[in-house]
Amino acid sequence: MWTADYSGVAPRPQRLVCRMPSKIIFGTTVSVCPDSGMKYAESVWMQRGLPVKTDIELRRDVERALEWEPSIDAREIAVTVKNGVVTLAGHVASYAEKWTAERVAKRVAGVTALANDIQVKLENHRTDAEIAESARVALKLDSRIPADRLKVIVSNGWVTLEGTVDYYYQKAAAESQVRYIVGVKGVTNAIEVVPPAASPADVKTRIEEAFKREAQLDARSLNVETRGSKVVLTGTVHSWVERHEAELAAWSAPGVSEVENHLIVVT
Repeated sequence: MWTADYSGVAPRPQRLVCRMPSKIIFGTTVSVCPDSGMKYAESVWMQRGLPVKTDIELRRDVERALEWEPSIDAREIAVTVKNGVVTLAGHVASYAEKWTAERVAKRVAGVTALANDIQVKLENHRTDAEIAESARVALKLDSRIPADRLKVIVSNGWVTLEGTVDYYYQKAAAESQVRYIVGVKGVTNAIEVVPPAASPADVKTRIEEAFKREAQLDARSLNVETRGSKVVLTGTVHSWVERHEAELAAWSAPGVSEVENHLIVVT
């Protein structure tokens, strides 16, 4: 459950409270409250004098964005929209295409939340042993990744990464390496970040300073809370791109082992 306090962003008619369950989208927990979130988004757009996208217009924009992306075949991807929440369905030929389709859809202005239900139908089938060996080699060849501290488990084409790293960028790099391996149907990144010790107060200060430096972010609408080595982000952003950038900025602070991103997208 999250509570959205929009003070400092724009005048609001009421405080919005969402009690809808979260969705897990590619390893990221996202609180989805389409009705109240959309109402607030509409009020912000009207205050700015901007037209509010209807669900039909938003669906068309997402479809065109998918068609524009040369690395995916959008012909078999279906897009539905309800109150600004986008659902992707259909099928693609690789896990990389599924991941890219989600990334493209999130960039479209007006998207408040997204569920990726696309199925991966492989054209080239490989054994789990072959996929595991390819993943092992890919991790070993990347100098950013401490491959000797990681374990690769493959079951029916689904790759699970386990082990520990010192920094989040190493965890992200490991997932990126296996994402594009032929035969992969999905990836679960269970790698644990075990960073060097740092003061929670210092972590909070560093993240807030980073937010102020970022051109895409309005630091006034972002709140940072530290609980030991865990960082919790709350507040509002105007796009999924901003939401992602804020999370990456938080992960970049030394001493962070976990980031809970509860930022709400209000377009």
